[in-house]
Amino acid sequence: MTRLGILLSGRGSNFEAIAFNVAAGKLPVRIAVVISNRPEARGLEKARAHGFPAVCIPSKGVPREEYDMRLVAELKAYEVDLVCLAGYMRLLSPCFIREFPMRVLNIHPALLPSFPGLDAQEQALRHGVKVSGCTVHFVDEDLDAGPILLQAAVPVVDDDTVDSLSARILREEHRIYSEAIALVASGKYRIEGRRVIQIR
Repeated sequence: MTRLGILLSGRGSNFEAIAFNVAAGKLPVRIAVVISNRPEARGLEKARAHGFPAVCIPSKGVPREEYDMRLVAELKAYEVDLVCLAGYMRLLSPCFIREFPMRVLNIHPALLPSFPGLDAQEQALRHGVKVSGCTVHFVDEDLDAGPILLQAAVPVVDDDTVDSLSARILREEHRIYSEAIALVASGKYRIEGRRVIQIR
């Protein structure tokens, strides 16, 4: 069974959605460890409440590559097969990506390649788009640029604020992240260039 390592920096709502689907038998994986770079992250408390190993490796003041190697060592100690970023607010270094090639997933609150990076919902509103959404993608060495697994579209309405749009996108994040993890765990896909193709 695929062993997940979940990295988070904040409240952990995507982690909770994944944990719910695992507990309900809808997602045939095991959460091996939850790790945060911030001691105050509420997601760590939620992980402990669910009975999962929860580890804090503080990142403040630690050079990026040195930190990432500590992270790699912890993930390997828990025999993690697939790393899932769930509100993890740090860029991963190339040395980390090389340790888990095409085995790191991220969820981004926009329809990539539109609006990469921070404040994607604000970017979408500022640009006046009529449709936004979310994307689950493999993480490579470029920002929000790896092969796309799944996307979900969310209409933008005229009176949307960043908060209201974010809330509707988050509901779709909770749905498609588990679907993407299940696809990767099944192995029924192949990557051709930038494309992820499901094998029926």
